[in-house]
Amino acid sequence: MDVRRLDLLRELAERGSVTAVAEATGRTPSAVSQQLKVLEREAGMPLTERVGRGVVLTSAGHALARSATEVAVALERAAALWDEFRHHPSGEVSLLTFPTIGATLLPVVLRDLSSIAGLVVRATDLDPELAEFPDLTNDYDIVLAHTMPGELPWGGRGLRALPLLTEPLDVGLPADHRLAERSYVTPADLVGETWLGVPAGYPFERIHHAIEQAGGRLLDVSQRFSDMRLAEAFIQAGLGIALVPRYTSGAPPEGLVLKPLRGVASVRRIFALVRPDVAERLAVRTVLDVLVDRAARLEQSYGHPSRNEASTAG
Repeated sequence: MDVRRLDLLRELAERGSVTAVAEATGRTPSAVSQQLKVLEREAGMPLTERVGRGVVLTSAGHALARSATEVAVALERAAALWDEFRHHPSGEVSLLTFPTIGATLLPVVLRDLSSIAGLVVRATDLDPELAEFPDLTNDYDIVLAHTMPGELPWGGRGLRALPLLTEPLDVGLPADHRLAERSYVTPADLVGETWLGVPAGYPFERIHHAIEQAGGRLLDVSQRFSDMRLAEAFIQAGLGIALVPRYTSGAPPEGLVLKPLRGVASVRRIFALVRPDVAERLAVRTVLDVLVDRAARLEQSYGHPSRNEASTAG
């Protein structure tokens, strides 16, 4: 069987439609369909079946797609061994980040990697909903993703998830707020406050719901922002309070203070997501090693959460 046709079958399993595969691989849908038909003849049995206007994989198709992943991993592993033999990670690595971790971590990571000739990292940013992170690994070598404790939306997808940070989420308050002198706050302290929330489906929503349950009252959310800089500007103006990441938002701007939240699990976990075949590339592994190292240094620079915070963070 032709490896390139096997890869198309794997892409179909990941992306769910011939049209999506065509767009991702720079082919026409008819060309993808023709190659899949050739693969079916080589396999000697149907690999896809029509459902409505689209096609889905048969049980044989799913089995062969899993084998195609194993083939892709083996090929990348062979290429990585050759790179290691040459003692040189080379090639281009595409990386997708969400804004806060990107602004904090990526400049130093790319600076560290800049001394490696032939290794190019192409980074871009996006702040997707929680469920969208796994699918983005089809288009980027490394996807930086964040989630709440107990939620792993990429579980069962066959992705490699490398932990980078466990980051406390503090409550951002105006400097003249009635709670600004407190060492920490609880959900009961926050009853009646005006909140700056996040778009529906974003990970922070789970903590908002936990605060509502613990405080016994729905949050009054006046505005919803995906950009933390906007939320911080509104906090400074006295227009609300919000959850603010402790490590990746940088030093609080003048007029804003951060207070640890106790009584609910108020942390997020940050991972690097990689497809298993991509993870074999030496260039990708090199970037991941630097990401892990820099994330550890960032966490150490702030110190670990207090024992009380850790006990309520789950």
